[in-house]
Amino acid sequence: MAKFQVTQLNPKRFQASQIKFLVILLLICTVMILPIIYIVNQAFKPLDELFYFPPQLFVKNPTISNFTELGRLARTTGLPWIRYLLNSLIISVVYVIGVIFITVLAAYAISKKEFRFKKVLFKVNQLALMFVAVAVAVPNYLIISYLGLMDTFWVHIIPSLAVPVYLFLLKQNMDDGIPKEILESAKLDGANDLQVILKFVVPLVKPAIATIAILAFQSIWNSGGASLIYLTSESLKTLPYYLGLLQASAGIKATGVAAASSLIIFVPNLIIFIAMQSRVMNTMARSGIK
Repeated sequence: MAKFQVTQLNPKRFQASQIKFLVILLLICTVMILPIIYIVNQAFKPLDELFYFPPQLFVKNPTISNFTELGRLARTTGLPWIRYLLNSLIISVVYVIGVIFITVLAAYAISKKEFRFKKVLFKVNQLALMFVAVAVAVPNYLIISYLGLMDTFWVHIIPSLAVPVYLFLLKQNMDDGIPKEILESAKLDGANDLQVILKFVVPLVKPAIATIAILAFQSIWNSGGASLIYLTSESLKTLPYYLGLLQASAGIKATGVAAASSLIIFVPNLIIFIAMQSRVMNTMARSGIK
């Protein structure tokens, strides 16, 4: 009687058959990590190395002169840099909480509730995915001016709370990850919609919520547009705007200051993504995004 050797599709221990996959993954990881290596090396390059052509990936003579120049310029401004940093932190935290609150409620309504024009509203949301920020800049400005948000702290937060792609991601996860039977059982036990969301929906879609939190933090943390367009009070502006202002006043050393500023802005994004990247990958896979 012939014997057949059964090979596991995903063996727990290392096998020779895995080498080809490891090589491919190593090549992909190398390509993807190059931008991070470049950003870090750029920040520590002296001015002459920053102007090499063709550009060099690795720094030859590391220096912190770009950061010291950034600090020197910061001491010449009217407000301390810590004020801009504090503004960015407060805005980021409030914005992330607001985005999660609004997106969870909207996704739950579209995914699990029945009402008129439900499909039309979701189609409108999908249509909104096609528009870039530049295309709606003028309408945004007119609406913000009409609502009286100009030169206020909330201009950083309120105009960006409703994000179509976040609603799409969370709605898809609720469709696939939350059986209607669980919600129906909760309703039979007397739970209202808010209790259902807090006790059943949120725990089941935590990976998607974590993904939205990461994306929302990155978008608001890196943004200096509101400070430039809608604000005149210096005390309400954010760190990216402030670093851009220092770069503009750096003269011949602007390239080095820009490199140091880019690393400062980039590090919090990298830390948060590394800490929560497994949840991001899980969410993207369940949402059907390849």
